[in-house]
Amino acid sequence: MSINFTETLSPEATYQRLIDRFNPVFERIAEGATQREQQRVLPFEQVGWLKDSGFTTLRVPHSHGGDPVSHEQLFRLLIELAAADSNVAHLLRSHFSFVETIALQPQEFQDRWFPRVLAGQIFGNAATERGGNALGTTNTRLKETSAGWVLNGEKYYTTGSIFADWVVVMASTDGVEGRQYAIVDRHSKGVEILDDWDGFGQPLTGTGTGIFINVPVEDANILQRKVASTLEPAFFQLCLLAVLVGIGKAARDEAAGIVATRTRTFNTGSGELFRNDPQIQELVGRLAANVYAAESIVVTAARALDAAYDPSLNLDHETAYLRAELAVQQAHVAAPKLVLDATSELFDVTGASAVSTSKSLDRFWRNARTVATHNPVAFKARSVGDYFINGTIPTGLNSIGDATGAK
Repeated sequence: MSINFTETLSPEATYQRLIDRFNPVFERIAEGATQREQQRVLPFEQVGWLKDSGFTTLRVPHSHGGDPVSHEQLFRLLIELAAADSNVAHLLRSHFSFVETIALQPQEFQDRWFPRVLAGQIFGNAATERGGNALGTTNTRLKETSAGWVLNGEKYYTTGSIFADWVVVMASTDGVEGRQYAIVDRHSKGVEILDDWDGFGQPLTGTGTGIFINVPVEDANILQRKVASTLEPAFFQLCLLAVLVGIGKAARDEAAGIVATRTRTFNTGSGELFRNDPQIQELVGRLAANVYAAESIVVTAARALDAAYDPSLNLDHETAYLRAELAVQQAHVAAPKLVLDATSELFDVTGASAVSTSKSLDRFWRNARTVATHNPVAFKARSVGDYFINGTIPTGLNSIGDATGAK
C-alpha cells in the first residue's frame, strides 16, 4: 500500500525538508570557520549566503508572504547552524528576535517591516550600555526637535549590528515612562558600529560599541518597550541556548574525529588504538550523552514556546507567558553545564597535542563559556525555585544596569 505524504507532512518530515534545504549552506559556512576565528575575519560573506537562501525569513507569517516554521523547527536549525559556526548563529539572535517583535505590532507596522525581512534585510541590536545607567533605564536618549526625532548615545554588546541593515536601539525619552525601541538605518549619518569586542569567545559576532550621534528616527520607527508578561525575553534567551547546544555538537564531532584518527597511545592504557579503547569510547559516549541531553532540553523548551503561541490551546496571556518563560528558565539552569562539561571533556580523549594553538580546540569551551555568561544561571535557578515553592511568577530578563545604591 502506498501512502501519499504530499498533502500533510509530519512535524519531523517537515523539519527534514528544512534541514535538507539548509544543510548545504551550513556545510559551506563550516568550511573555514576555525580559520576565520584564528584570523578574526568577520563572516559578512557567510551572512550573505544565509540571506540568499531565505534563512533569515523563516518566521515571516503566511499573511505577509512568508512560509513560517515553528519555534521548534527554527531553534533546531539554529543549533545546526551553530554547530557549523557558533558566531554566525549568535549574530542572528537579534534579527530573529525582532522578527518576533514585528508580529506583535499593529498591522500598519507589520505591513512596513515584514516586506523588508522578506527582501533579506537584517536587524541588529543595541540595548546594553557599559555602565552608568540605573537598572531599568538607559542613558541613550530620544529627543524631539523641530526637524523630528533624533537619537544620541553609546551602546556596547551590539551583537549582529555590524552586519545589519537596521539597528534596534534601546533608548529613553524625557517625559515618557519606560524605554523605547528606536529603529535606525545602520548606514545612516551619525551611526558608527565598531568591531572592538574583546571577549575571549564568540569573537566574530560584531559584539562591540555602537555610537549614535544626532541620528534621525522616524516617528513610526519608535516603539514603546513592553516588559511585563511578554514572550520576547524567552525567545531571546532560547536563541543563546540553541547556540550553546550547537557548540556542544561541534565539540562532540571533533572529539569523535580525533579519536577515530589517532594512532599514538600511552603505555598506561590498553595499548589499543584510541578508537578501539573501551575507556576512550566511554569518554566520548558520555560527552555525546551530555550534548544530547542539552539538545533535548532546548528543543522541549522550544515546544513550550510554540504551545504558548498556539491559538487552539486557548491559553490566557498570563498562562501562555508562564508556560514559555518557566520552560526557558529551567532550560537555562540545566543546559549550560552540560555543554561546558562536554567542551572541557573534549581534552580528555586525546593527549597534550590537543592544546596546540594551531588546533584551536579551546575555541569550543571559550565560545560556550562566553555564551553562558550572558544570563547568570544563579538568578534563573532562584527564580525557578521561587516559583515552585511560593508560586511567584518568573520575570524575564529585560534590563541590565547599575544596582540600587551603586556609586
